[in-house]
Amino acid sequence: MINLSTHYIDGRFVESHGRELMDSINPATGEVLARVTLGDEEDARAAIAAAKRAFVAYSKTSKAERIALLNRLHAAVLARMDDLTAIWTKEYGGVNRFAALIVQSGAGFYEATAKALEEMPLEKGWDNTRVTWGPVGVAGLITAWNANSLFICLKTASALAAGCTLVIKPSELSVLQTQVMVEAFDAAGVPPGVINVVNGLGTTVGAEMVRNRDVAKISFTGSGAVGQSIMRDGAATMKRVTLELGGKSPNILMDDADLSVAIPTSLWVAFLNSGQACAAGTRLLVPRKNLEAVKAAIRQAMGEFTVGDPADPATAVGPMVSQKQWERVQGYIRKGVEEGAELLAGGEGRPEGFEDGYFVRPTVFLGTNDMTIAREEIFGPVLTVIPYEDDADAIRLANDSNYGLHAYVNGTDRARARRLAEQIEAGRVVINGMADDPQAPWGGFKFSGVGREYGAFGISAFLEPRAILEVV
Repeated sequence: MINLSTHYIDGRFVESHGRELMDSINPATGEVLARVTLGDEEDARAAIAAAKRAFVAYSKTSKAERIALLNRLHAAVLARMDDLTAIWTKEYGGVNRFAALIVQSGAGFYEATAKALEEMPLEKGWDNTRVTWGPVGVAGLITAWNANSLFICLKTASALAAGCTLVIKPSELSVLQTQVMVEAFDAAGVPPGVINVVNGLGTTVGAEMVRNRDVAKISFTGSGAVGQSIMRDGAATMKRVTLELGGKSPNILMDDADLSVAIPTSLWVAFLNSGQACAAGTRLLVPRKNLEAVKAAIRQAMGEFTVGDPADPATAVGPMVSQKQWERVQGYIRKGVEEGAELLAGGEGRPEGFEDGYFVRPTVFLGTNDMTIAREEIFGPVLTVIPYEDDADAIRLANDSNYGLHAYVNGTDRARARRLAEQIEAGRVVINGMADDPQAPWGGFKFSGVGREYGAFGISAFLEPRAILEVV
């Protein structure tokens, strides 16, 4: 078992002042992988102070210097790709086929952000006025467990490109991922104090970052309730915030869709990362006239979504991250049955042959948009199929949600699909599959959050404009 008792502060691995211990558990087996010593408010304050000192010099670095740092980080994280992928499967239960893609995508954010920074104007002038964009200050970055290393890459890339220094409060459920990332930062030659990392709980380390007046900006990925508290508590010190708070993504299946392609694709985006993904398309809106054909296609395609060892490349659905998350998903499956949804596949309990681990049966319901399973983010492999009458009804149902992070449209008439996509209240819509673009904005409408990440949009979130007017 690995023991982790240090934080990364001011370019050094320092022993934790906090003494609370927590175990990191393999969700597929229950094995204890590591014991971590959690930081406290004093650790957070030390990291913030280091970032504040480093900001004086780092905020004045040139574009070329920041791009060089981003490129070094890209190489350093890529060098640890195999380690990170293996840790994803053990520490979090992320299936191998998904983990490898996400780890590579995370490293790629450094390269993509360097490109965005190179092309991004940071000064503009007219007449006797000059406007410059400079770093907002010390940034606090708080990441979620479902893609901890990716979120660390994404947020650090944007903040560093802007000239901010950082304090990271990573998910306490992802300490082994975090350790590899910290080692990569150290190997990349990040100047002391520019990146600081404190393992700890949101109620201690995260709360100190939010209330500390030396932190100018918070970038958070996680639950809506925590996001609301960050916005509320951060107001006392006028914190700038970027909040990515999850979703309940609609997937509109057009009446001209090829079901042999669209249904496996729709199940893939629903069970993305074993359903533990904010972008998962967990509301499948289908034409009522095609409902029976859709149901038959779902039953046929479900055999492809095997549950098993997340390290096995053939596995499509791994375990939930914890016992608590397993119980949460079971509760929603029960709720779907209680509210009268028709069970098309899966159901309560563990899959056959899985007495150990936090494994869930991939579940598909036929229901209505007012059911709890269609309103709330479950964060597990649970899909709700919802019939619609026509295109207008599909858009009405898609937008009848508190969330607006991501959406999908599947159909063969591309022009019609684009017309539908343009009417959906979501920060990103993908037509016919799952795609990513590190330069396109990422973020949501409504309760899915505030602000945008990725590329120039992400860098802008860590910048403040200053106008200088000269009287002549």
